[in-house]
Amino acid sequence: MLVLIEIVKKMRTFSIVTEVEQDFETVFAGFTQELFLKLAPPLTQVRLQRFDGCAVGDRVELELKMLFFIRQRWNSLITDFHQSEEMIYFIDEAEGKDLPFFLSKWRHKHHIVKTDNGAKIIDEISYKAPFGLNLLLYPVLYAQFLYRRPIYKQTFSKK
Repeated sequence: MLVLIEIVKKMRTFSIVTEVEQDFETVFAGFTQELFLKLAPPLTQVRLQRFDGCAVGDRVELELKMLFFIRQRWNSLITDFHQSEEMIYFIDEAEGKDLPFFLSKWRHKHHIVKTDNGAKIIDEISYKAPFGLNLLLYPVLYAQFLYRRPIYKQTFSKK
C-alpha cells in the first residue's frame, strides 16, 4: 500500500512522438500563437491572454473554461531553451496557483529533432496532481496530447 501511495505522489511522465515532413528549424518557427490555439484540446474553451513566444523568460497565460462553467487559469513560464544542428527544445513549467485545481506541477519539454525525412516532435510531459489524482489524469492528458498528432502532421506537411 505504501508503494502505491508513493507512486501516486510522484510526478508522472509520458512522451508522444510525431513524425512530420518539414525540417526541424521550419517546424520550430511554426510554434506560434496560431499553432498553440489549434492544439487546444476539445471540450475545453481556451482564452489566450498572453503568448510571448518560446524563449527563456517568455510567458503563456490562459484561461480555461471547462464543462461550460468552470474557469481556471494556467500560466506557464519558458524555463529552458537549447538549439543545435540536430535539434531544438524548449521547456514550459508551472506550479501551484498558476495551474488549474487538478494540477500542482507541470513541465512540458517540446523537443524537435532532425530526421532524414523531416523532423520528430516529441512532447514530453511531466505533471503532478493533488489529492492522488495522478493516475486518473494520465489517460486524459495522454489523450489530449495524442489529439495534437494529426494537427502537427497537417501543419508541418510538405503541402
